Amino acid sequence: MKIDLHTHILPRDWPDLDTRYGYEGFVRMDHYKPCCARMMMGDRLFREINDNAWEPKRRIEEMDAAAVSMQVLSTVPVMFSYWAKPADALDLSRRLNDHIAEVVRDHPKRFTGLGTIPMQDADLAATELERCVRELGLRGAQIGTHVDANPQFGRVDTLNLDNAALQPVWSAAEEVNAAIFVHPWDMLGSDRMPKYWRVFERFPSLRVAFAHGGGAFPFTVGRVDHAFRVRPDVVAPENRASPRRYLAHDGVPARFYVDSHVHDADALRLLLKLFGAERIAFGSDYPFSLGETHPGELIESMKLPQKQKAQLLSGTVREFLRI
Repeated sequence: MKIDLHTHILPRDWPDLDTRYGYEGFVRMDHYKPCCARMMMGDRLFREINDNAWEPKRRIEEMDAAAVSMQVLSTVPVMFSYWAKPADALDLSRRLNDHIAEVVRDHPKRFTGLGTIPMQDADLAATELERCVRELGLRGAQIGTHVDANPQFGRVDTLNLDNAALQPVWSAAEEVNAAIFVHPWDMLGSDRMPKYWRVFERFPSLRVAFAHGGGAFPFTVGRVDHAFRVRPDVVAPENRASPRRYLAHDGVPARFYVDSHVHDADALRLLLKLFGAERIAFGSDYPFSLGETHPGELIESMKLPQKQKAQLLSGTVREFLRI
């Protein structure tokens, strides 16, 4: 069995959001030829996509060809719209979440889903997260690595995920037992890298997974740990725990999850050492060209015990999403 944690989906169509909300910056779909569309931001091309980005039957055909049993659906991160007015981002989130829920209802054995929430307003985000889980039957939410500055909401600074203003979201996630999948978007500079472990200390029951193998963290943890010991005033002014505490140790898997989307066997071996197979979930970034061409091929090609492969390909995501 293969369950793909990291896949993206969009509705085939939605209203012109610039017109709907009265200001520019939102994505629109240009279906310029059969089975193909351009994601446009004003006159600028963001990305060309094919019908497997919106057509469930097409996705199922490709899943069957790759022997993928189930996909976890989430939106394309450019749709987060954290820069927009909170009420408008909520309206868009609800539209996207209702669509994912509909696809899951129509094909419950092939798809499950994660919602998107308007993180620029933590109270609205918490309410929508609760709706996603309790009313729509989704397993949690996909969020970005940070929350954009939002002049529409009177905030000129970017929020890292450890910012106290976001605590209502983490409280809601714990309350409804929601999984949180963190996906990079509009990447931060090194001067604003978030100190995620603060959140883990404050919310010990929170389940969080990071896309793309956890990004640079697994490969820089030595430097981060060294900085924690010699410059705690910079790295951890509010946390006395070393970042290594959150990685696998003494037979206990890591505190948080990552996906397997790293395109390199040596990189995946490092993740296995740092996190343990119980915290690495198969993810492909389907249906985009930077994703794994044959979903699951990296894991399947490696000389690993069958039990460990099974854990990577389906066991971990089942635990993470509680399915």
